[in-house]
Amino acid sequence: MQAEYRQRREQLMSKIGNGIAIFRSAPTAVMHNDVEYAFRQDSDFYYLTGFNEAQAVAVLAPSHPEHRFVLFVQPKDREQEVWSGYRCGVEAAKQVYGADEAYPITELDEKLPQYLEKADRIYYHLGRDRTFNDKILNLWQRLMRTYPKRGTGPIAIEDTGPILHSMRLIKSQSELELMRKAADIAVEAHNHAMEFTQPGRYEYEIQAEIEHIFRLRGANGPAYPSIVASGVNACVLHYIENNRQIQDKELLLIDAGCAYGYYNSDITRTWPVGGKFTPEQKTLYELVLEAQKQAIAQVQPGNPYKLIHDTAVRVLTEGLVELGILKGEIDKLIEEEKYKPYYMHRTGHWLGLDVHDVGVYQHGEDKPQILQPGQVLTVEPGLYIVPDTKLAEDQPQTDPRWVGIGIRIEDDVLVTATGHEVLTAGVPKEVAQVER
Repeated sequence: MQAEYRQRREQLMSKIGNGIAIFRSAPTAVMHNDVEYAFRQDSDFYYLTGFNEAQAVAVLAPSHPEHRFVLFVQPKDREQEVWSGYRCGVEAAKQVYGADEAYPITELDEKLPQYLEKADRIYYHLGRDRTFNDKILNLWQRLMRTYPKRGTGPIAIEDTGPILHSMRLIKSQSELELMRKAADIAVEAHNHAMEFTQPGRYEYEIQAEIEHIFRLRGANGPAYPSIVASGVNACVLHYIENNRQIQDKELLLIDAGCAYGYYNSDITRTWPVGGKFTPEQKTLYELVLEAQKQAIAQVQPGNPYKLIHDTAVRVLTEGLVELGILKGEIDKLIEEEKYKPYYMHRTGHWLGLDVHDVGVYQHGEDKPQILQPGQVLTVEPGLYIVPDTKLAEDQPQTDPRWVGIGIRIEDDVLVTATGHEVLTAGVPKEVAQVER
């Protein structure tokens, strides 16, 4: 992988001219008192370095005669490592991670200005680490004050996102291998959960079975808090309490994926707890499934990204009108978003190092993002007949027989040169497959 990290750095440096790009590792996060969460590296930092420690800074300086890639890292410290784990150290930052030069992180304030003095701009993303943001801004202001004397130095700060995130949007073969593995593990976990489900179990029991398989198969763990939502809980999009006892004749919605080698999967399935849909559940389920199938069919290179959502919205709106849940002319209902009380989210998102991965969805109002081979996205339409739904204007009261039903079906889809590949197709979703 080091060759690929180097290639990514070279690609980024080719786009920033005489600029300097600075990337900060993720900060540690406190769980409670003096106990920290397991460390997870910042995705941009990891994408360019593969370095998985906190308190590190990467500098890319394409115009520097010797030090094009510089790492600032925690030095080796035997006493500290006994308590909190081994460190790479300064020398290995060069030998293992390919840095042209490396320094202890304590020397950042001294060394970093030397790399910036002849750069024409700083590329840096203002993130959640406000202290480090201030450090970069103060350094830039200091260099600007002395600019008239030298005639050199960064005269602007530019976000790294537009350049780097367009790179991350197209997955390499090695990235796709990791994403396929993450998908395969999550497929196995969902299939096991489907078999394990029965009335009387608790949502957290199903969660435990899913996450057991994640770790058993070598995943880092859940890609996000697993959603195991029975009955009316399925109408809460990000329900994570997972503490309710599952009842017969209800639906169980599971939205769970795993992280493998830093890359993520994201699957949702909904199935009947007792093995058979009620007529109302089946009707809405088939509507959501048809919306998903038609939306996935639009995942083709050259199609605008928004066509996926537009397709799902039209299928769902037409179905809701046919069922009497909405009334009116289809195009107008869509234009006025009268479907939103029942379908309030988008039909998917980019997927990769982040679950909601980076990359723009629209280049301005009249310039849609066009699908390209190597992009990976989710397709996840749903319907949620929330008990206390606030109806859109001029819409009928919801028939009680629909109330409390929540359904979502989600797959991970790769854009290929000739169409698409559903990476998570191994989890059943046809009615005949999910009933038993």
